[in-house]
Amino acid sequence: MRYLIYSFLLITSFSFAQQAVPPQTDLRMYDIINAVSAERLENDIRILANFGTRNTFSDTVSSTRGIGAARRWIKAEFDKISKTCNNCLEVFYQKDLVTKEGNPRVPKDAWVVNVVAIQRGTEYPNNFIIMSGDIDSRASNTMNYEIDAPGANDNATGMAGAIEAARVLSKYKFRHSIVYVGLSGEEQGLFGGAGLARYAKEKGWNIIGVLNNDMIGNIEGVDGVIDNRSFRIFSEPVPPTETEQRRNQRRFYGGEVDGISRQLARYVHKQTKVYMPEMNPMLIYRLDRFGRGGHHRPFNDLGFAGIRIMEAHENYNRQHQDIREENGIKYGDVIEGVNFEYAKKLTAVNAITMAGLAWAPPTPINVAIGGAVQPSTKLSWDLLPNDKVAGYKIYWRDTTSPTWDHSRYVGNVSSFTLEGIVIDNFYFGVAAVDKSGNESVIVFPERLIR
Repeated sequence: MRYLIYSFLLITSFSFAQQAVPPQTDLRMYDIINAVSAERLENDIRILANFGTRNTFSDTVSSTRGIGAARRWIKAEFDKISKTCNNCLEVFYQKDLVTKEGNPRVPKDAWVVNVVAIQRGTEYPNNFIIMSGDIDSRASNTMNYEIDAPGANDNATGMAGAIEAARVLSKYKFRHSIVYVGLSGEEQGLFGGAGLARYAKEKGWNIIGVLNNDMIGNIEGVDGVIDNRSFRIFSEPVPPTETEQRRNQRRFYGGEVDGISRQLARYVHKQTKVYMPEMNPMLIYRLDRFGRGGHHRPFNDLGFAGIRIMEAHENYNRQHQDIREENGIKYGDVIEGVNFEYAKKLTAVNAITMAGLAWAPPTPINVAIGGAVQPSTKLSWDLLPNDKVAGYKIYWRDTTSPTWDHSRYVGNVSSFTLEGIVIDNFYFGVAAVDKSGNESVIVFPERLIR
């Protein structure tokens, strides 16, 4: 009898272990956060600002001034990082010619040159998470490419953040690929982002998400608010490339704020709340600031998920301004306007977001939902191979809530019924989870269970 009881307990324990819920946190994330260096960021931001101007049409020959010197320095930094990780980065220039004809903000024909560093994934090398910063800067008149335009915050901070993220994350191996990139031509019409987005489309990249970092170093708003913990996450509601059929479906099934970019924004929000709870991520339901644009938009235009991460309180006296003083007010995007500890925090937000996505399983596919006129909701999806996923997690939220507030881990199954949860009252989604607790982006169901 004693032997039978012992055998039963062993079998039960083994069965429970097989179905164990993954941990809520991956402790490696805290190491990543701690590895981001404010000192290295400050050094890089100062170097970029000291090129004098990084206007897209500035000097490309000088070794000390202009955008040519800046992009060569950025490439050299990526090459240096690659050497420390056994050549784990593929570093190259990607460029497109822009012409004066038809472009009112282009003073002359020039090459718009991006600097790209790819850290290939071990299992899904064609899946990409991209972190971008802008190389170029401008003064009051974007056509004046000779005047000083140090661009310390806009956007040496975002560029330095991408370089620092590469330093930190290159020490790890990931399932999916990560791309660290400096984009050019942002101030003249988002040319660099458009060029890389086309390149990605032509190469058949499967882009999981684009994190566009544009101004991540200012904590003092023009309105007088000083805040070193809040930041904004801009995202469009649904892709502009969606079909007419999908638009019509939303009238009956919902999903007006559940496009792929909005889910990516919620992922950043959740990662921050879990691993950096002292921070205040602000979900902004808008493509970008009112009437303005950023380098994630060209990726959105081609149907890729992309968001903008930036400071919460802008100082317009320090943006797109000639360096000067008028009526006691100092203008210009100079180094004194940058808070390096804040830039460190937002760089860490990017790093843990990319690490979580790059370690996570691929997103579930063929996610479907059913439950009309029933007291329960059923979801289904295609199973990934057992060695790729620990299980799946169902999320739901009130239809008016900006975040996924309820969840249930359901194990490694291809469908699940939420008893007592009425489909009419909530929105639903499914994520894949690995054994360390890292989750994919949540997928909003766009199919019906028949």
